[in-house]
Amino acid sequence: MKETYYICGHKNPDSDSICSAIAYAEFKNKTEDVTAVPIRLGELNKETEFILNYFDVSKPKLMETMKPQVRDLQMDKVPPISAEISLKTAWTIMKKEGTKAIPVVDPEGNFEGVVTLTDLTAAYMDIWNNYILGKSQTSYQNILDTLSGKEILNFEKVNSFKGKILVAAMEPTTANELIEDGDIVICGNRIDAIDTILNKNISLLILTGNFAPTEDILNKAKKLHCSIISTPHDTFTTSRLIIQSIPIKFVMSTDNLISFKNVEFIEDVRSVMARTRYRSYPVLDANNKVLGSISRYHLISQKKKKLILVDHNELSQSVHGVEEADIIEIIDHHRIADVQTGFPIYFRNEPVGSTSTIVATKFFENGIRPSRKIAGILASAIISDTLLFRSPTSTNIDKMILNRLANIANIDIEKFADEMFKAGTSIKGKSIEKIFNTDFKIFTLIERKIGVSQINTMNIEEFDSKKKELVDYIEKKATSENYDLLLFMITDIFKNGSCFIASGKEKEIISKAFNKELVNNEFYVDGILSRKKQVIPPITTTIESMNNK
Repeated sequence: MKETYYICGHKNPDSDSICSAIAYAEFKNKTEDVTAVPIRLGELNKETEFILNYFDVSKPKLMETMKPQVRDLQMDKVPPISAEISLKTAWTIMKKEGTKAIPVVDPEGNFEGVVTLTDLTAAYMDIWNNYILGKSQTSYQNILDTLSGKEILNFEKVNSFKGKILVAAMEPTTANELIEDGDIVICGNRIDAIDTILNKNISLLILTGNFAPTEDILNKAKKLHCSIISTPHDTFTTSRLIIQSIPIKFVMSTDNLISFKNVEFIEDVRSVMARTRYRSYPVLDANNKVLGSISRYHLISQKKKKLILVDHNELSQSVHGVEEADIIEIIDHHRIADVQTGFPIYFRNEPVGSTSTIVATKFFENGIRPSRKIAGILASAIISDTLLFRSPTSTNIDKMILNRLANIANIDIEKFADEMFKAGTSIKGKSIEKIFNTDFKIFTLIERKIGVSQINTMNIEEFDSKKKELVDYIEKKATSENYDLLLFMITDIFKNGSCFIASGKEKEIISKAFNKELVNNEFYVDGILSRKKQVIPPITTTIESMNNK
């Protein structure tokens, strides 16, 4: 079975984060014997939606956590059984599957209970009264199958039998006294006994030793509507086996059952197992359908998820539960932050304008030509992250790779960029919360909690009417989530500048960093386009200088 690698960008994903994850998954699938799966940690912004729709690429699966869940385990896949099957059939299945418990489902496939080896052996060891077939509503078919019987007569209206079980091993006159209407009688090849038995209105006659009834017996049975089964077993074996025809619903466990949903976290499952002593536990999906079963062994043998980070290497920006996964690779173009691993990994960090530039380079270095779709989304991400080379993070490598990708994708770079930016920068119909969280990142800088949101626009004036709401939202968020500095950058792509709206316990940091006074919580700076290269470094330097005073 191939190992699964999950590839994810950062929270509140931008185009580079999503596109590099999709493209790198294709690269891994082409170059290694693994199953690489791109995932996303949030909803797509309008720009990214435009890109994926333009090149007809499916959006990655949303995955909210890397914490191990039940569905990540290699669970036992014993098929569930019907509550109507016999004890003997259940026993046969258990021996075949090598299990000591099997989930039971109703006719619609919904989880109903569990039958265990203990249930079966207890049922067999118990001394049942001879009305047990009626009490358990044992079906004619179960009796026939359990006795390896041959159907001689079957009256379809008779599905289960309410009488008692009798073995006609006595004199006919004695049998006549004991037999009552509706009884089930086991008998050998004694014609006289059978004749006496059929004087009673019994429901089922079981003939042992493969005895074939005479024509007279058949005619008499037909008049009585008495079903007849012939079994190859002797009378003793037949009387012993017939109890095993009881349906498992009569003995299975239905009370105090413990099962787990496939989305439950392993840590919670482990806690429940520690308080109980069952051999195995059914695993169900959201619709109460059985997916398999797990035991303590499965928790011991549990493996961590394999994770590749793209476009980030900061824990606060990564998927929830990242510390419980094995990070095996990082591909990024940001500063090296606080991700730690327990073993050496492949870490590629380059000072280029886009992670997608690095991913595309990986394709070309290995002599692989990306498909038109992958080339298209990689080109789009480079255009987006470099603001079509207006950003100071842009490099000649980005330009060279973009031109190569654009040729494969068959796009006019300038025209496509204009169309993409128009689709992505519109804030029409967006809430303040949605606007702020479109591209929001959290940084830990010298023990300060810093949050920076950035949104690009082709018309910065459209934000004027929303400034008050933005200030109110940022101040409330900064207070409730204890930020030292919370920033919102409105970046004008064409005017090459950004408006900063700030709040937080130490919002003066941003004023000192740019030597600008905050007026109504905001100021504008020409030439500032890059959060990574032009905002985070001066903030870090300012905090260092404040600490040294």
